[in-house]
Amino acid sequence: MASSDITEFRACSRCLYTTAHPLGLVIDEEGICSGCRVHEEKDSLDWNERWMRLESIVKPYRSQSGRNYDCVVPVTGGGDSYYVLHLVKNLLKLNPLLVTNNKYFNTPLGVRNLANLRTRFDCDILVQNINPDSVRKIIRSTLRKFGSIYWPCLAGQTAFPVQTAVRYEVPLVIWGAHQGLEQVGMFSHAHEVQMTRRYRRDHDLMGYEADNLLSTFDSLTEGDIWQYRYPDDHDLKSIGVTGIYLGNYVRWDPKAQHEQMIRDYAYQSAGFSRTFDTYDFVDCFNYMNLHDQLKLYKHGYSKVTDHACREIRHGRLTRDHGLALVLQHEQKSAEYTGMFCDWLGVQPGALQFLMDNHRNRSFWRETAPRQWEFSGPTVNGTLQLSGVGTQGKSSDRCVFKKNSALDTRENAKYITIGKGYP
Repeated sequence: MASSDITEFRACSRCLYTTAHPLGLVIDEEGICSGCRVHEEKDSLDWNERWMRLESIVKPYRSQSGRNYDCVVPVTGGGDSYYVLHLVKNLLKLNPLLVTNNKYFNTPLGVRNLANLRTRFDCDILVQNINPDSVRKIIRSTLRKFGSIYWPCLAGQTAFPVQTAVRYEVPLVIWGAHQGLEQVGMFSHAHEVQMTRRYRRDHDLMGYEADNLLSTFDSLTEGDIWQYRYPDDHDLKSIGVTGIYLGNYVRWDPKAQHEQMIRDYAYQSAGFSRTFDTYDFVDCFNYMNLHDQLKLYKHGYSKVTDHACREIRHGRLTRDHGLALVLQHEQKSAEYTGMFCDWLGVQPGALQFLMDNHRNRSFWRETAPRQWEFSGPTVNGTLQLSGVGTQGKSSDRCVFKKNSALDTRENAKYITIGKGYP
């Protein structure tokens, strides 16, 4: 592909996002993106008032008899689960039923964090373990069709909580922050947007519901996909299921929140080669590795850009230093690919061939057979993340610590079912 064919994008002058963002991003007349503008609300909203609003919303959902759960809370062994549960259990004084979908890519650290969370907060938990053979079949299909190894994880962790709400007749589902709001300003905090089937399909699931995976040209059957179906509208309405996001009512700051959870509840963190953030996604061998590499192939940026943009907006990084961190991490090779190939039953060369088929040529140029050069996103004819002369200085406030480590042995295996932790 000639360089003149490279797609041009507009860039935010404050953070590192461009209009290439798959969730959709708008740049205003001052050159500031919609995500940064909505982030400004965090410094202008009355968060005490927002919290009182949250308390009034959850009050009707409290079990009057005390014999049922007040809400359903999705959790994992990484991410913001500890902080969500801290707000729900300790501050809102709700009795939650925890639910988690088994990714099958579990790290020992993630199993430990999930078990620690369950015992520290003294909650009941339901774990969904879908037939791993079906999960493998689905991943082979989604990797081939639209370049995703993570579709079953995303589908399971967004459907199972809502299925549980219907099954147990517990209508309130409480999520953490809304990705579209936090990253690209898709909504205002004041909109109090809720979880919807459409957002799940269009963004979380890349436009593919479970039934869209069935094809006469594929080996997937009804028995493989039925557990990933979102409940139908009749069931949702009959129970009155409502999914709220705490990020609409609490000033969301993942770095500060994780550090509080490390201090108060012994959450453990670990480092990854593809980002500087040591707090996110430590429960999964693949999220910050193969899944993140596919994100770079398809969208021209990876999770380290998300982390850098977040820290720039919170004032802990300059734009220059955020850019330097992106350049330092985003082209690092994915780790644990051998473990994934063994689990899925594919050869490393075949995996790379399938991944290469999903490189977006708005961002990648094939210089020779199976040789690729990163070519975007470009802005005004210049590689947006060129980094020439970009150094910048890190703020003392932007230090991410790690108090554990992932298993780096070559023969390490996924912990497919975690039974607990001493």
